[in-house]
This record gives sequence, structure tokens and C-alpha cells, in this order.
Amino acid sequence: MATLAVKWAVNALAIFLVGNFLPGIHVPDYMTALWVALVLGIVNAVIRPILLIITLPINIITLGLFTFVVNGLMFWLATVFVRDFTVDGFLPAMLGALIVSVISMVLSRIFLGKDGKVGGT
Repeated sequence: MATLAVKWAVNALAIFLVGNFLPGIHVPDYMTALWVALVLGIVNAVIRPILLIITLPINIITLGLFTFVVNGLMFWLATVFVRDFTVDGFLPAMLGALIVSVISMVLSRIFLGKDGKVGGT
């Protein structure tokens, strides 16, 4: 349970940083970033796998690069559910999703260790 809370906080921090430094993505405060991280986690767990299966032929043709488009769509979809979170277009959504995933991966490695669990090495 603690690992889940740390991952949620790490994702919220990544979203907050992207919202403050990337033009086109607006996250007014950390509480909004926490809500976005929660919604993004739910959207990525429920809708993203279905979308990846539907777009599998396109993804195969593009050698997996279409996944960036799907990730951008999921990032943009979070704006529908969180009122204060806005993204100005699809390109900022794709770039924001990419940067959030990189920052989240680095911060998770720092805070959770190699095994990805609280108390790991």
C-alpha cells in the first residue's frame, strides 16, 4: 500500500513539474496534480489497453510509435475529468505524456529503488 502511495505522489510531482515548465499544459497546484495522477492511473488501467488492442495494426505498421499517440490521448482525456487541468492541444499532450513518463520513471527509481517497492535497494 505504501508503494502505491509513493508511486501516486511521484506521478503527481511529475505532472506538477510538467505543468509548470511546459507551455500548453496548465496545472495550477499540487492538489490538482494529485487528482490528475489518480485519473491518469485509472484511464491508463481501463481505457488504454482497449485502445492499444484496437490500434494494434497501426501500431505494428509504425513499429510501436503509435503508442505515443495513444499516450497523448490518455493524457488529454484526463483533462475531461479534472476541471482545473488543461492542455492546449494534442502536441502538448503527447509531449507532456512523454515527459511525465520519463520524469516519473527517474523519480520512481530514486524513491523506490531498483525493485520498485518501498524499502527496496
